[in-house]
Amino acid sequence: MSHPQGEHGPSSTDGRNPGNTPPPAPRPPMLESMGGAAGFVHSTVPVVVFVIALALLSTKAAVIAAVTTGAVLTLARLVRGERLLAASGSLTGVLVAAGIVALTGSAKDFFLLGIWVAFAGFLATFGSVLFRRPLTGVAWNLLHGGAHAWREDRQVLRAHDIATLAAAIVLGARFVVKQWLYVHDATGWLAFAKIAMGTPLTVVAALVVAWAFRTTSKRLVPSRPAETIAQQEAELPPRHDASR
Repeated sequence: MSHPQGEHGPSSTDGRNPGNTPPPAPRPPMLESMGGAAGFVHSTVPVVVFVIALALLSTKAAVIAAVTTGAVLTLARLVRGERLLAASGSLTGVLVAAGIVALTGSAKDFFLLGIWVAFAGFLATFGSVLFRRPLTGVAWNLLHGGAHAWREDRQVLRAHDIATLAAAIVLGARFVVKQWLYVHDATGWLAFAKIAMGTPLTVVAALVVAWAFRTTSKRLVPSRPAETIAQQEAELPPRHDASR
């Protein structure tokens, strides 16, 4: 005797049933979207090579060694299947730094670009908080269609103020320390500051930004499973009683 396909019948195995649908794959972590931990490591290797070569060779030879190292690392990442943008990011910075050194002839100018990029980033992030439009909130809204009134929620705005200020503090600290070392011609310490204030501080700032993103999503993009299930059931084809 055949039975109608009920709630626990074969239809429950349909891929459209939300109860049996596998959860969506998690989004890549924030660090991965910026090239991953390997991206930060690869960006420091040419700097280390530059400082070591500078102690043993001429400034020109040190620059060539750093550029060559950056190119080899980029090629290796491309061979591993990484995207061109992520793989070539560190090489681009090394090439620009090398170009500045070629123009000025001063080894310490290898770090000049990073110093002023940090200063520009500090002005942008800190200024956005002063104007009550923290950049992390602007970024979250753009990633979610740009239609959320996120600034009207005090808790959300406060979270993004904190996250953007965290980024501003990191960038401001980098500028102050590196500029002081630059003025005092401490090329070796500039390399140390770039490494020590690079990955560790970036990770801390990224964690604060991730917290602000999660807070905003929980408050402004609530999950509504009941409505989702009702909508999916409405899209199912009509069931036919097998006993007829």
